[in-house]
Parts: sequence; C-alpha cells; structure tokens
Amino acid sequence: MHSLMTLAIIPFAFAGANATPPWRVYVGTYAQGDEKGIYLLHFNSETGQIKLEGRACEAEGPSFLALHPSKPVLYVVGETVYPEGIVGAYRIDGRTGLLTLINQQSSKGRAPCHLAVAPAGKHVVVANYSSGTVSMYPVEENGGLGAACAVVQHTGTGANPRRQEGPHAHSVNFDAAGRFVFAADLGVDKVYVYRYDAAEGTLAPAASPFATLAAGAGPRHLAFHPSGRNAYVANELDSTVSAFAFNAESGQLDMIASVPTLPPDFEGESTTAEIRVHPSGRFLYASNRGHDSIAVFSLDPETGRLTPLGHAPSGGETPRNFNIDPTGRFLIAANQASNNVVVFRIDSENGSLELTGEEVAVPEPVCVVFSRIPGA
Repeated sequence: MHSLMTLAIIPFAFAGANATPPWRVYVGTYAQGDEKGIYLLHFNSETGQIKLEGRACEAEGPSFLALHPSKPVLYVVGETVYPEGIVGAYRIDGRTGLLTLINQQSSKGRAPCHLAVAPAGKHVVVANYSSGTVSMYPVEENGGLGAACAVVQHTGTGANPRRQEGPHAHSVNFDAAGRFVFAADLGVDKVYVYRYDAAEGTLAPAASPFATLAAGAGPRHLAFHPSGRNAYVANELDSTVSAFAFNAESGQLDMIASVPTLPPDFEGESTTAEIRVHPSGRFLYASNRGHDSIAVFSLDPETGRLTPLGHAPSGGETPRNFNIDPTGRFLIAANQASNNVVVFRIDSENGSLELTGEEVAVPEPVCVVFSRIPGA
C-alpha cells in the first residue's frame, strides 16, 4: 500500500479566497493500519489549488460520506466492519475541520457502501451492499443517530451469476423535495422507489415500486438533473448510463434510453462507478474503472437524452469516485488504486475536462465531499 505520513492540521488560506470561499474536502478511504480514516483537503474554487491537511479522524472503512444540510455533522458508513457494518455521525470542528465521533449504529446489514441525508435533515438512509438491505435512522438534536426506524430487504437475482447471485443495494438518494428514496440494486437490476414519511420515519413502496434496468446492467449510482425532471443511473456491470423521466408526484421512473460509457473500440475489462450531473444541467459525467477515464456527455434539456462527447483519462488508476465543486468550475477525482486525488478544470462551453496539475496523495481514496468553511 502507498505510504502516507499523517500531517498535522494547520490553518491555511488561499490567494483569492475573498473572491470565492475556500472549501474543505473530506475524502473517504479504504486505507488500513496506521493510515485508515477520513482525510481533509483544502480547495480553492477560484484557482483550483488543492492542499492535503492530513487526517480528519481515524475510522474503519469510511468508504462513503454525506453532510447534514444544516448541522456541522458528517455521516459515514463503516463498510469493512463485520459481521454488520456501522454508520456513524461525526461533529465537524468549525475552526480546524477535524472530526469527532458523536455516536454510531449498526447499519442493519453487511458492507454498507452508500448513504444519503434527507433534504430537511431528519433522517439518514444507508445502502448495505452484501445483504441487500436499506436502513433508515432518525437524526437527533445533536446530529447523532437514533436506532434504525426502518429496514427493508431486497430479494431476487440477476443475469450475472458471479455478481448478481442475490440483491446488492448499492446507493440511496432522496429526490429534491424529500418525498421519495431511490435505492439502486446492482444484484437485481432494479431501482427501488420508496415513499418517505418524515413524520413517521417510514419507507413504503411507491405506487410504481421500482424501475427495471437491462438484464445484467447492474445499477450502481443515481443522479438527478437540477430541473428535477430526469434521473440518470450508472450501470456498473454493462458500463452504460440510463436516462429516466421522473414524475415528482408519484416517484415513477420511466426509461428513456441507455448509452455506453466506454469508447466502441475498447476491449478490456471495465466497470462504471460514480455519476454526476453538472450544476448547469448541461453535462453529465461517469467514471470508468479499467478504462480509467471519466466519460463526458451532453444533456438535452427537453428530452433528457444523453449524447457522448468523449473521455478524459482519470489521472490515475480506478477512479472510484469524483465530485464537482459547488461553483461548477472544477471536478475532483479519487483514484483508488493509484492513491491520488486529482483536479480537472471543466470547460463551461463544452463540458470537457482538463487536468490542472493539482494533485495530492491520499491512501485508497473512494469518496469526495465538499464542505463550506464557516465564515468563509
């Protein structure tokens, strides 16, 4: 494993920070031993400059992270904890960005790999990959997590006997209005749709309880268009992105089309990972692990359809996750196998990506989350 000495957290200010506030960037990792934990970066969204500050906290398998919308709290899954995974709440120190554990709960399943916070901040939902379960937790006044208030079990198999021998819940998302939860299940080629009741703390199947993907597609992550009219799903196993029309009243997802994420002449092995829609709504990005690239698509605002625009090398190996900075100027990619986090500049006219040369070493990075610095 790549060796990285943990650095001390020190105050840091960027040139130009008065024009565009700097951001804290938390990076979830699969790092082990003395390196395990969540790492803290500082990022200037005016210049694209990035700096590693060190470890924000030690944690076991913190593969995916999500911020509370109003409290200084970061929620974290512990994917590599057995026999059941864990989900933890961490308080963010406003001055240093360091994380302190508030509490943690069982994830009510094995290998929790993704989580999401309700838009109003009242609940956290977790996807457990190995057990195919989705669990939900109330958020307490201090930002900690109460005992699970809902657990749903997916069932079934898929066309790929090696990867789809059973259900594998791989992600959870709320719609912008906080009325529904969407759970992409790689093992059964479905995106489940649950009606979310914030007052009762329940998840119930929606009137149209799921959308079905192509056999063997392996839906992994989902992203909504800023308009709220469309949703897009990265399919891990067949390396495609599927576009859906979204009915905000019923929660129903209707398939529009699926488009490959790989160039037609690629013959190696590759799987998709992350998917993001640009804040402008004009572009979509999806990462390819194996091809080690980020695929770029344009989006039709009327139909929701995707048009491939090309690929950018990911700047490393196995781009498991990436995120777009809140200004829409830059994309930060986490390359798990090459232990590096790199910065791309986004062309506002055509959506293309250009490596800036800004890069930091982080052991086995697998999630990137932007957090505003208080008072900046």
